[in-house]
Amino acid sequence: MIDGRLVVTGVQPPAHQAAVVALMVLLKQACPADMLVSVGSLDFRPSRRLSLRPDVLVGSRADAGPQYVQKALLAVEVMSPATRVTDVVVKRELYAQHGVPAYWLLDPDRQELTILQLTGTDYSCQAVLQGEETFDVTTPFPLTLSPAALTG
Repeated sequence: MIDGRLVVTGVQPPAHQAAVVALMVLLKQACPADMLVSVGSLDFRPSRRLSLRPDVLVGSRADAGPQYVQKALLAVEVMSPATRVTDVVVKRELYAQHGVPAYWLLDPDRQELTILQLTGTDYSCQAVLQGEETFDVTTPFPLTLSPAALTG
């Protein structure tokens, strides 16, 4: 829901779901006990008129309610042709406006992962990884990422 309007995405291709599951497994293995990894079970709801459901969300257990979190530490969107503009433009702006420290965009078709970090009021690009390339992140917790490992 954006500005009180319902925004719905259709069924995603199998590569999308496989990438979401791979991300969930990787993040859950590295996730500290005081944080949680959510795939489709919690919304990010920083205000009454905005409710986003990223493909993968990481938040603090202390901040999580039964259906949503008001603060997210990481939002990840797995892109598909139907969601590309929304993920790259609209959601990026909304996550930045509402202070989400890290935003990742994974394109399974291109085996590409874009890692964005909030600096001030906008995201700066930390890395754009392709294929077997790796990158070590510290937000929301230490982790080594590779698009090939998430999309293969």
